[in-house]
Amino acid sequence: MTTETQAMLQIETAPEPRVVPFRRPPALARASRGRTERKSIILTIVMGVLAIYALLPLFWLVVNSTKTQHDLFSTFGLWFSGKFALWDNIVETLTYNDGIFIRWLGNTLFYVVIGAGGATLLATLAGYGLAKFDFPGRRAVFAVVLGAVAIPGTALAVPTFLMFSQLQLTNTPWSIILPSLISPFGLYLIWVYAVDAVPTEILEAARIDGAGEFRTFFTVSARLLAPGFVTVLLFTIVATWNNYFLPLIMLSDSSWYPLTVGLKSWSAQASTVGGDAIYNLVITGSLLTIIPIIAAFLFLQRYWQSGLAAGSVKQ
Repeated sequence: MTTETQAMLQIETAPEPRVVPFRRPPALARASRGRTERKSIILTIVMGVLAIYALLPLFWLVVNSTKTQHDLFSTFGLWFSGKFALWDNIVETLTYNDGIFIRWLGNTLFYVVIGAGGATLLATLAGYGLAKFDFPGRRAVFAVVLGAVAIPGTALAVPTFLMFSQLQLTNTPWSIILPSLISPFGLYLIWVYAVDAVPTEILEAARIDGAGEFRTFFTVSARLLAPGFVTVLLFTIVATWNNYFLPLIMLSDSSWYPLTVGLKSWSAQASTVGGDAIYNLVITGSLLTIIPIIAAFLFLQRYWQSGLAAGSVKQ
């Protein structure tokens, strides 16, 4: 047997080297664990402070909705008084001034259904079209949408009022609905979400099968865009529900007020010398105003979380 053959046999029969796992030195492991624990404690404290900051006004609102007008100014604001007057305050809020609060609630729901619903539908159609169709000027449209997202709505309120006054649409529901139909942020969110949420291969397969663009959108793409659609719907609902400045300058007839402007008028009335002291109604009305928004978020929470997370990572 030659020397080369012996060397090859020794190499083949040699035991495989044992892989020794890397272990951190004890001192380094303790230091890393200590930094993680300190970081977790700091984050817990920060989150606790933010939670208190967010929930304290809500707790104050709930507590003071249970008080009478007299107890509002004679008891501690962050705790309940002797008499629990929540039901009496609700009844008085709904019946005060011939039930104008119910009229304001109906107006707000009308603005939300037409304005927010229409804005979500238009944003979905436009965002889907920009994401899945190539056409000249697409980059320019993208720049315009980004610019529109950066412009605050209050900056456009006065020009919008001047334009609607020329069209004689002020002090009408259309002065609130028409501006609410445009949601640049919703369009951008759907655009970004639809790029990967709707595979191009599925659209091509539907077209090969003879489906038109509208049928493809409503039977295939709409289902895939459902999480993003619900996310945009929630954003537009909140924006329309909390809309204050635009209705304030557009409407002069209190019968068309939304809840935001109506409650502000009650607050101004209570602050006026000789006016009715109805701060308990303002507080109770504010509590009733936020209940539908909370219910909408809880009902659509699953779609909202998945749609927001997906839209934040799509490129």
